[in-house]
Amino acid sequence: MSLRITPLTDLAHGPHSRRLAWLASDADSIPLGTSFLRLLTDPGQEHLAELTLRVHPAERRKRVGSRLLDAAVAAARGNGRRCVTAQAEAGSPGDHFLAARGFRKVLTLRFSRLPLADVDTGALVGIIERPHPGYRLVSWRGAVPDGLAQTFAASRHAMDDMPMDDAEYGSVTWDVDRVRAAAKAVEQRGDHVHTVVAVDASDGSIAGFTELVIPGDGTGDGQHYGTGVLPEHRGHGLGRWMKAESIRQTRERYPGLGGLLTDTADSNTRMRQINDSLGYTPTHTTHQHLLDL
Repeated sequence: MSLRITPLTDLAHGPHSRRLAWLASDADSIPLGTSFLRLLTDPGQEHLAELTLRVHPAERRKRVGSRLLDAAVAAARGNGRRCVTAQAEAGSPGDHFLAARGFRKVLTLRFSRLPLADVDTGALVGIIERPHPGYRLVSWRGAVPDGLAQTFAASRHAMDDMPMDDAEYGSVTWDVDRVRAAAKAVEQRGDHVHTVVAVDASDGSIAGFTELVIPGDGTGDGQHYGTGVLPEHRGHGLGRWMKAESIRQTRERYPGLGGLLTDTADSNTRMRQINDSLGYTPTHTTHQHLLDL
């Protein structure tokens, strides 16, 4: 089979990355597959590239994927990257393809969904109303309020020691500008970001947070973007408390929403327990793969 790999012009550049793209086509210019390589550009992540590769099922085992991968890996090397990461559903053709091409599995992610119609509202209220001495809940939509901006940026360090096995994400420095830019990006694409935090009543600092993004039309499924509690505040049930309040608010504000999605490292036992206790049920598992260049 005659196969052509064509670099594409990709305008999907952002403040933290830029993206390269390739199209695989046959002699009749019929598309067979694509690959996208996101080059991370933030300090602490400049050695990383993230690969997304798709081949039409009818064209698999014809070296389409291999040729697309070769182009992406060559570009990653040419741009000074030291490793390429890719994700595939466990047991899928993509999972087997990556393993056969020298990638190693570094992380297992469990994806779960909470059907909002099935939420036990009584149990949810019980979790929320249970006293958490020394803490109070605060929430907002969109960008963080000015008075909490600095401490909210500092609270992002709660994710620094999140169990991620051997996955490579580099180091990310969060400051006020970055947290505001992240919220603005969500709003600009037409979606809504909602945040619930636990505030330390002794000094007004944020002890933990949970973020949820809702589709702009209020239908379909929302997506959890992260939940974390700073090490010095763990052991008080704050993660479950914040997430329960986030669920309660979402059910009240978005009656047309079907469910909430979350993904958690399989080794993150504590967060998995929180999700299970709130009614999230597993839907599928993916593997994160890494290729050292």
